[in-house]
Amino acid sequence: MTPRLDSSLAWKTATRLVAANRDVLIAIAGVFFLFPSLAFSVFVPEPQMAPGTPPREMMETIADAWTESLPLLIVVTLLQMAGTVSMLIVMTDRHLPTVAQAIRRGFHALGPYILAQIMVGAVLGMGFLVLVSAAALTGQQAIAAVAIIGAFIAMIWCSVRLALVAPVLAIEAERNPVQALKRSWALTSGNSGRLLTFFVLAGLLFAVIYGLAMMLVGVVLVLTTGGTVQQVLTAAVSSTLTAGALVYFVAMLAAVYRQLAGDGTEEISDIFG
Repeated sequence: MTPRLDSSLAWKTATRLVAANRDVLIAIAGVFFLFPSLAFSVFVPEPQMAPGTPPREMMETIADAWTESLPLLIVVTLLQMAGTVSMLIVMTDRHLPTVAQAIRRGFHALGPYILAQIMVGAVLGMGFLVLVSAAALTGQQAIAAVAIIGAFIAMIWCSVRLALVAPVLAIEAERNPVQALKRSWALTSGNSGRLLTFFVLAGLLFAVIYGLAMMLVGVVLVLTTGGTVQQVLTAAVSSTLTAGALVYFVAMLAAVYRQLAGDGTEEISDIFG
């Protein structure tokens, strides 16, 4: 029988995991989340557009900016993926690996993690194109709109079902990306709605905290700084908040995995001693 996700217990477990491994997580988060995000924010600023810029020109400007920043974006994404697996190892391995050991194992799992994400992206992207193209051939806007909405819902549902790929790679040391995808699919069976609700509520909580913090910081920086200094400090605060949110999200993945894998109570007790 598939275990039923207890989101309240998962959140409590996640916060305990973060607290129990705080020093190590701060080090890993700084290397893999904070500094890459800060570098991207500083070296790839948002494109500036004058008021009244036509929508088509705005889209072209944004597309050009993303194209130019793609190499750095890929590096940042890969570092975040490696950091995610490394953190999962730190939070779940009862042998208490050092930062260096966790990072080394995280990079060993990076290849399968990338392959798994590529396969998911290819399948979802192809499915989306086929569905939308078929709907467009009917010539009915209503059908096309329904197809697009349905495709997005299906993509979200599939993403939730495959959310535990990283924990499978880190905790079970699985190195076959196909098996990791199958394992995540099996673990999340019957819990898609609860998982989605859990992730959405956590995302909303972060959005509120992030918005309030950036609003207060923005007021202070506007009154005390300007120019490049203001830009860098704003990016630093934003990157720090985002890194903190990512740490808790990774802990949530670890907590959810432990529940759905059916061995959560014993393992978590061992981790906390």
